[in-house]
Amino acid sequence: MNKSIINQIINDFFKDNSGLYLVDLKISADNRITVEIDSFSGVSLQMCENLSRLIEKKLATTDEDFELEVGSAGLTSPFKVINQYFKNIGKDVEVITADGRKLLGVLKNADRNSFVISIEKKIKPEGAKRKIIVYEDITFDYNDIKSTKYLLKV
Repeated sequence: MNKSIINQIINDFFKDNSGLYLVDLKISADNRITVEIDSFSGVSLQMCENLSRLIEKKLATTDEDFELEVGSAGLTSPFKVINQYFKNIGKDVEVITADGRKLLGVLKNADRNSFVISIEKKIKPEGAKRKIIVYEDITFDYNDIKSTKYLLKV
């Protein structure tokens, strides 16, 4: 299975369905194709079905057997593309740094090179009896982290 052909089919679909973007495309050795998509306004089941039908139709002319799965990015799955950072600005996230630290905070900003989270810290000012809550902004390069994911609060 040719990944670039499938990628082109997906990109053509996105031209008619603005706001959608590709999160992941995997093709296994036994031609199992997994497509993961997302959008700033969410992904409907109908969008996934439409993309799946289009890919199946376009690949039907090949002599290769394949299995196809099209779905949306998992709500609590680690972010895989920068657009997921943009989509989640203002939301609670969990960041695992390259050195293994786990930080919880609000995603404040993101650009093509880095992102910023605001974490809550308790500190005890000199001479005070009680700790107070302060917020600290931390900037990360995408290369300096293992994962970032949306933090679902219940």
